[in-house]
Amino acid sequence: MAHERSLVLLDGPLGTQLEARGVPTPLPLWSAAAVKDAPDVVRAVHADYAAAGADVHTAATFRTTARALAQAGCDLAWEVLAQRAVSLCREGAGADGKVAGCIAPLEDCWHPERTPDAATLASEHGDLARCLADSGADLLLVETMPSIDEMAAATRAAVATGLPVWTAITLGPTGDFFTSDEVRQAAAVAAAEGAEAFLLNCTPADAISPLLDALADWTERPLLLGAYGNALFEGHDAWTPDDYAREVTRWIDAGATLVGGCCGTGLAHLEALRRLVDARA
Repeated sequence: MAHERSLVLLDGPLGTQLEARGVPTPLPLWSAAAVKDAPDVVRAVHADYAAAGADVHTAATFRTTARALAQAGCDLAWEVLAQRAVSLCREGAGADGKVAGCIAPLEDCWHPERTPDAATLASEHGDLARCLADSGADLLLVETMPSIDEMAAATRAAVATGLPVWTAITLGPTGDFFTSDEVRQAAAVAAAEGAEAFLLNCTPADAISPLLDALADWTERPLLLGAYGNALFEGHDAWTPDDYAREVTRWIDAGATLVGGCCGTGLAHLEALRRLVDARA
């Protein structure tokens, strides 16, 4: 995918939709459990996001890893589960949708202290990146990274496949994992590793805006910018679709061209963003 400056709408969270439809997402597999046990529902969620107007759809490969399956005591080959997730996403997204293979933290996205050593990061992220590329993903989305070290390792592994790579970090549940300077540092590292885009995700929606403002003033950035935030988080009422769209308007004004929804957003939020994106186009 080329460096286009037109607005692109990402989809919303799979886990939120699965839970709303009565499909369990237990740790440590999360959405990977649904790929195994409820594939028709996973496909339907992707199709519903396509109907809501999403341009890019993220496959349910957040936890389709050897590590997660071993922790869950699942004897299914992780490659089979990852391939199935990409296929379900492709089927649901339809002919016009782009499929992003998800590469997530090996351990816990809200516990950077659990990040494995460099050799483990290179090996395990490399395995998943190659599998997603071989499975037919259009691009790789390194997402919800809580540390610059793991973000860099995962981005490096993804870029090695030759696919376009978008890299996202999380600011954590209260939006304080990274300072503004550290966000700029993360963006610079992502660019140096070959990412085409830098995003913020799985972060309170209103915590994203000032950080995008800081990146917008960073004249050295060669990256596309984007964000997909949380509409439901501790100490705040759930964001309505209109409230969320107003916040996303701030992101677009700050230079974001890739926008979507993360935890707590739903189909109505995506529909509101579709209207916003079309109006701003």
